[in-house]
Amino acid sequence: GSERVLDLFCGLGNFTLAAATRSREVVGVEVSETMVHRVLQNARHNSLDNIQAVAFDLTKSIAEQSWAKEPWDTLIVDPPRSGAKEVLEELPLKNIQRVLYVSCNPATLARDAKLLIERGFKMTHLGMMDMFPHTAHMESMALFVQRGARG
Repeated sequence: GSERVLDLFCGLGNFTLAAATRSREVVGVEVSETMVHRVLQNARHNSLDNIQAVAFDLTKSIAEQSWAKEPWDTLIVDPPRSGAKEVLEELPLKNIQRVLYVSCNPATLARDAKLLIERGFKMTHLGMMDMFPHTAHMESMALFVQRGARG
């Protein structure tokens, strides 16, 4: 594909790797140098040469980060329980057509969904997954599409 994807809080790159099979370029951002190394290792093991990974603490200002200034088609966000409010407020979203938000905390998902809606997105899909059976924890995935864009 021709899309450029930015994957924030990318962890080991589960979504990064999947997106790379359908995209021109994917950049994953994760706080841990070790995790970034593993993302790149996983990319090599899967013969994917269109992945970059960056070690950066997303609780800090992203203003000086080159990846934050680039135009992206799709944004993937899989934040910790505290959510992604600060990075979503700071990231230029005008060129982004889709946001896939993965959440382990319904309260911060609701808060951040409000922010995305205020910034011109609409939620088109929402799913809940019981990834941790016999616990009260649920994973949520929400797809937001820029108003006027096709999802």
